[in-house]
Formats: sequence, C-alpha cells, structure tokens
Amino acid sequence: MLKKNLPNLLTISRALAIPAIILSFYIENKYASLITISIFIFACITDFFDGYLARAWKVQSKFGRLFDPIADKLIVVSTIIMLVYKQKINDFTIVPSIIIVCREILVSGLREFLIATNVSLPVSKAGKIKTFLQMVAVVALIMNDYEAIQYIGAICLWVAAIITVWSCYKYILAGIKQID
Repeated sequence: MLKKNLPNLLTISRALAIPAIILSFYIENKYASLITISIFIFACITDFFDGYLARAWKVQSKFGRLFDPIADKLIVVSTIIMLVYKQKINDFTIVPSIIIVCREILVSGLREFLIATNVSLPVSKAGKIKTFLQMVAVVALIMNDYEAIQYIGAICLWVAAIITVWSCYKYILAGIKQID
C-alpha cells in the first residue's frame, strides 16, 4: 500500500513545503537562509524521487501526472515571489523571473485545456532541465550573502529563462495542433 502511494505522498509533501518555505523567509537570524535552503532542497529531492519511484515501481497515476508538474511550478514560483519580495531578485534577475512565472501560467493553462480535450502534454526533457536550473538558481539566490554564488544564481536563472521560452514554444506548437 505504501509503495503504491509513496510517489504521490512525496508530490503532496512538496506542495505542503510551500508554507514552510514562505515562513522561513521571515526568520531573522544568521541561520535563516540555511533553513530556507534546507526546506527548498528537501522539496526538490522529493521532485526527483516521486517520479523515479513511480516509474521504477510501475505505480504511475493520473494524480501524479497532473499534480507533479503543478507542485514543481508552485514551489518554484512561490519561492521566486518571496525572493523578489525580499529583494534577493532585482534588476538583472527580475526579467528572467517574470519570463519563468509567465511561462508557468501559460503552460498550466495549456495543460488544462488539453486535458479537457483528452490530450496529454508530457513533460519534455527541456522542461526537466529548466526545472532543475530554476531550482539551482533559487538555492543560489537564497544564498545571496555570497557574491560569487549570487552570480551563479543569476546565470542559472537566465539560462533557465531561455530554456523556459524554448520549451514553452514547443508546448504551444503541440497545443496548437490540438485546436480545431
């Protein structure tokens, strides 16, 4: 029973980590960034294991196919919003952040439309790379106390934004084929 439900429980735990991440941004001590990063990395690890275990154990579900990409988007977008709020994303990194948030909304809407037409839009390799780079960028930007790491975060965010535009384009092309 646990084997069948564990991948979905990991996905749900990722979504449930969002309030903890948001609250961690309000901690005001020298460990605040470490706490935020720890929660965020835990959520990122669940992203890897939920899909891996579902495939390995052959317990993939409709819930997982639907909610896994939503949980990814929620965790990344909510953390990006908090980074903007805390002014850890600004100037050079605000543009890729906006691109990423807009793409996530657009692709989610496209997925919703396609589900209504009984067409699935599987996650692409570019989408997985984009998500990984977004997660690396977020961790680096949370650690903005270190200038070199902040630059790495900014570069990863820009590269993720470029891949975001490319993967969005591919999703839109796939979606247009389904529109009568």
